[in-house]
Amino acid sequence: MAAPSLPGVSYVMPVYNEAAYIDDAIASVLAQVYDGDQELVLALGPSTDGTSERVARLAATDDRIRIVHNPEMAIPIGLNRAIRAARHDVIVRVDAHTELDPDYTATAVATLTRTGAASLGGLMVASGRSRFQSAVARAYNSRLGLGGGAYHGSAVEGPAESAYLGIMRRAALVEVGLYDEGLRRGEDWELNFRLRSAGHVVWLDPALRVTYWPRDTWAKLVRQFVATGIWRGELVRRHGGRHPLRYFAPPALVIASAASLVVLVLQLAGVLSGPAAIVLGLVHLAPVAYLLLLLGLLVAPSSGRALDDRATFALVIATMHVSWGAGFLRGVVVGARDAVDRSRTES
Repeated sequence: MAAPSLPGVSYVMPVYNEAAYIDDAIASVLAQVYDGDQELVLALGPSTDGTSERVARLAATDDRIRIVHNPEMAIPIGLNRAIRAARHDVIVRVDAHTELDPDYTATAVATLTRTGAASLGGLMVASGRSRFQSAVARAYNSRLGLGGGAYHGSAVEGPAESAYLGIMRRAALVEVGLYDEGLRRGEDWELNFRLRSAGHVVWLDPALRVTYWPRDTWAKLVRQFVATGIWRGELVRRHGGRHPLRYFAPPALVIASAASLVVLVLQLAGVLSGPAAIVLGLVHLAPVAYLLLLLGLLVAPSSGRALDDRATFALVIATMHVSWGAGFLRGVVVGARDAVDRSRTES
């Protein structure tokens, strides 16, 4: 029987085309060692890879699993539907690409109670199966890959800017209006921004660790990071400079690289010469320094990894930065409009 002193927990999970991961994701939720009431509410999109059938079979065998349909395939819309359908006061967001440690919920509820936070998150620990996915996971876990966000590496417990996935108090979510359904990426950051603006505490507890399986092909990675960059640019349009400086490094690299290419062409054509060529030529320093950084990743034998693994990692880092930076510039200049992440809908 459920311990009456522990709050009930509703896990909410948006799901679309996740046949390769959904069984393990659901199993990690159902295996939580927690004595309070629990349920899993899946916001199910119209999958084309057999995910819907897998979910239906699992739901038929376990009454803790409930399904709400999400025909728009938009994550914030699906999350809001799941939250509205949820029965309990603690909302735990889970993604179909993630797996929870068995004590995740018990630790999270204890920290939520101890801190009084409205939103709580832990660390994303990326992992990979193939060489490429493993390289992407290394990039996620590296300060170089995603700019050192607190939940991507070792961190100190305390107040945070945002919360990865999030263990949240339902009352606080309702107070601020749930997720912004007009967003397609960056919905976690934006929600936590509104929670902080309303006077609530957002908290990071490094004892909470979530295994994350990143995209497993170049094309999917590019589509994901372009879309993420576009929506981050949209958020900058909405909220101005209330973002960490790390978000501006990739677009600065893209701008500097484009300017360097233009200057190089003009120099080779003889249009630029003399002092002007020297001064404008300083723009070459940024892309050259970046190429040297990538070369350092390639030749560094201290990593103990094979040359193929180091080369894949260096190219993954560059792919992330350039895709995200280019998307960010589009989002800032023209807004996100109807941009969506098609990394799950296209091979």
